[in-house]
Amino acid sequence: MARLERILIAGGGIAGVTAAIALRRRGFNPEVIEKSDRWGVVGAGIALQPNAMRVLAELGVGATIDRVGARLRWVRYYGLPQGEALCEIDLVQFWKNVGPFVGVGRAKLQASLLHSLADTPCRLGAWITSLSQRDRRVSVGFNDGSFGEYDLVIGADGIRSSVRSLAMSDAAPSYCGQIGWRSLAAVAHESLDELQLWLGEGHLFGLFPVNDEQMYGFGYCLEPIRCHDPEAGRLGRLRDRFAGFGGAVAAYLAALEHDEQIHCAPIESLQLTCWRQGRVVLIGDAAHASSPLMGQGGCMAIEDGAVLAELLASSDSAEAALDGYERRRRPRVDWVQAQSVAAGQVALLPASVRDPILRDRGAQAFYDRYMPLLAEP
Repeated sequence: MARLERILIAGGGIAGVTAAIALRRRGFNPEVIEKSDRWGVVGAGIALQPNAMRVLAELGVGATIDRVGARLRWVRYYGLPQGEALCEIDLVQFWKNVGPFVGVGRAKLQASLLHSLADTPCRLGAWITSLSQRDRRVSVGFNDGSFGEYDLVIGADGIRSSVRSLAMSDAAPSYCGQIGWRSLAAVAHESLDELQLWLGEGHLFGLFPVNDEQMYGFGYCLEPIRCHDPEAGRLGRLRDRFAGFGGAVAAYLAALEHDEQIHCAPIESLQLTCWRQGRVVLIGDAAHASSPLMGQGGCMAIEDGAVLAELLASSDSAEAALDGYERRRRPRVDWVQAQSVAAGQVALLPASVRDPILRDRGAQAFYDRYMPLLAEP
């Protein structure tokens, strides 16, 4: 085991909290800081695919998350306007040896993860303002003017990571040419076990249940010029954007009640040449934010934390573990990033081109895209 008496994790989202749980289970004692002054979430729901649920089960929180979420057994693609079936994927059959596919609200996911951090030191309203390294130690300055010395700093602070900018790179995320909306609504379920993808011309809308009462909805549109959608009037504009969608999408949009329910942001990605500088390492979106069209961003973050903890526990030195972490994770992450782009390109093709492709080869393309993730991370 690498000798690491003091480990600091910057970021209290999925990546940071999962890493903290994994490190504690391996015998380490991390500290967590979170910039927000309260525990909260950005977004609404998340699909925890079986490769992530496998890790969460090993960390002792999978059963809780399975219980508060909704198991999804099918992915089905629909054309417009009323839902012509294009293809379907049997998730249970494909992932049968890995774990369940679970839709869950982000607030319930975070609560389940935080419950496992009861004995872990956590500071809210705290962030890093300076980093310097010497003799395998990291000196950290905090926003309140205090300082600390650590054996390892883990940057889990998202796509605009301050740890990344202070320690290794000022690279900015790249705009993917799309804008996305996410929300939760109380709406009657026509299908309790299905992830639906409704495909239009240059835009798509996805739906899946996150519990017995709520659905998660996410919409993506091609938007060549980066723009901001202000909160005031957002619900009306969202309904206008997807006015040509019928069936379950129309019912979902009708069930939304106010602008504040809807989170909207440009879709961005991040590719770095290096995820580590000395005793500072990046995980999750801080290292490799991806287009969401493969639904693997949170799943990759969960895997990152578990793999990093495993290597720190099984290696003779922190340096060997950190080198091994990037070497082991990069091929899998690179695959997900590339395939996420490819999935988005197909989904947003003109319907006259896309729909025949999905009818003929949609299911096989899904299997090919996700096959590498059946293996252990």
